Amino acid sequence: MTGTQRRQQLIEIGRALFAERGYDATSIEEIAARAQVSKPVVYEHFGGKEGLYAVVVDREMSTLLEMITSSLTQNRSRVRLEQVALALLTYMEERTDGFRILMRDQPVSAAEGTYSSLLNEAVNQVAHILAGDFERRGLDPTLATLYGQALVGMVATAATWWLDERQPSKEVVAAHLVNLCWNGLTHLEAEPVLKSEWPSGKGLSNPAV
Repeated sequence: MTGTQRRQQLIEIGRALFAERGYDATSIEEIAARAQVSKPVVYEHFGGKEGLYAVVVDREMSTLLEMITSSLTQNRSRVRLEQVALALLTYMEERTDGFRILMRDQPVSAAEGTYSSLLNEAVNQVAHILAGDFERRGLDPTLATLYGQALVGMVATAATWWLDERQPSKEVVAAHLVNLCWNGLTHLEAEPVLKSEWPSGKGLSNPAV
């Protein structure tokens, strides 16, 4: 293998082990054994387990945040909500190991790169968009952060539940989440459907790594 290929191999092996066992229960010895290399090779590329973990988390954070960000920059308000829900569900479906890593406890020294920090970033972006919508509709834009917290929290909680269930389909889950967000409990649609299709190229069939 070239140095680049070896580094990518170690990242993939590390991601699988971190997702399966968590940071503390994963050892450099096991990573090296699975890659069929010596421990010094892992140290040479990443400086140790924490360095490898940081690279894995950074890549997963970047992938998920890019999907969420791109879903918020186009379309009407309801379609934006649909795209946010689908972005998170698609990421979880296609990069389950990565999502499990983000959800697990982080090393004590990790100041960033947690699922909660990613959700906070999503809240900030949603709140920014909602503030503009509120102002145009004559609503109080200072309440946008409150609504952003509620919307992102609801989607994130339901998506975490769906990770294990995988039923119904992600499109159905997204439609019902937006149904609740958009219509409220008193105006729920009996059979909600998405107003948009998932944009081509936004899935992770060939994710950038």
